[in-house]
Amino acid sequence: EISECLVGSEMCIRDRESKSESRRAERKAQRDAEKAREKIEEERAYANAAQAIKDRKFVLEADRVTFKRGRSAFVTSNTNFILLNGDRASVQIAFNGAFAGPNGIGGVTVDGTVGEVKTTTDKKGNVTCNFSVTGVGISAQVSIRLTHGSNNVSATVNPNFNSNRLTLDGKLIQLSESNIFCLLYTSDA
Repeated sequence: EISECLVGSEMCIRDRESKSESRRAERKAQRDAEKAREKIEEERAYANAAQAIKDRKFVLEADRVTFKRGRSAFVTSNTNFILLNGDRASVQIAFNGAFAGPNGIGGVTVDGTVGEVKTTTDKKGNVTCNFSVTGVGISAQVSIRLTHGSNNVSATVNPNFNSNRLTLDGKLIQLSESNIFCLLYTSDA
């Protein structure tokens, strides 16, 4: 009887181990499938972003702004952006604070015409887009870097009226997919 109990309990243990291994394998397969789906979505977002840069119809919706001396702040993407639509562009920075700022929402907006746009792609597939925006009384140099494999971007804005360089980090999307809030510029997308 004791040997039958030992054999029976050994079979139960093996059965539990087998089920546990099966569940682990199933969870791993689900995680791998999810990672593959995410990679496909990120590659699609990259392709759309690269095409939007080529078409000159995009919006960089920033979720973080880094200031000249390295201090950074998280911001709302619908009021902090860089927009390029053909030969027109807007750079809007709006901070959440009590001071309204020159644009009425706590920051600065440069809206105007675009100077020469230079776009390059390195051998790793990272895309860099440089241009200037000339508005009424103020202008800025903009350099955007799209990282290969996703629509994550980092942009440096150098205003011509002071040396307060800003870096915006966020996502680059097609102009038609954006929900930005711009005080001076409405797109015809």
